[in-house]
Amino acid sequence: MKKRFDWMTIPTAIAMTMAIATSVYSVPVQTPLTAPLSISGNSGGSQASQCGFIPAEPNQVIVVNQPSPLRLTLQGQGQPTLWITGPSNRCVMADTNANGTIEVPGVWDQGTYSVFVGDMAQSGQPFTLSITQEN
Repeated sequence: MKKRFDWMTIPTAIAMTMAIATSVYSVPVQTPLTAPLSISGNSGGSQASQCGFIPAEPNQVIVVNQPSPLRLTLQGQGQPTLWITGPSNRCVMADTNANGTIEVPGVWDQGTYSVFVGDMAQSGQPFTLSITQEN
């Protein structure tokens, strides 16, 4: 008896592998930044936190080698949040008048920071996160 092979299995497996790989893969960046960094993805995740629903792994890791003036700018849809863990933990939520924009400027102390792009609702919405070094 011949088995019938479902050819949709291969594209589905590839798509699932790519989705998992892109959602947990984050290359740490170190200060000083040589150029602004921009990443895109979908906000939120399955883990409930004090800062909405977040992914299991950080969207970005930042290693600050010495106190540095940095600006994080998140442009997202839905109800985006930024949860930053490290030497100073903070949760920043988009203001209702900000149209999904969150800005976090300031001098960051030395240490390793994990940045999670969350969402107050458990819906994954598109976002762009920019990290720049200020003078």
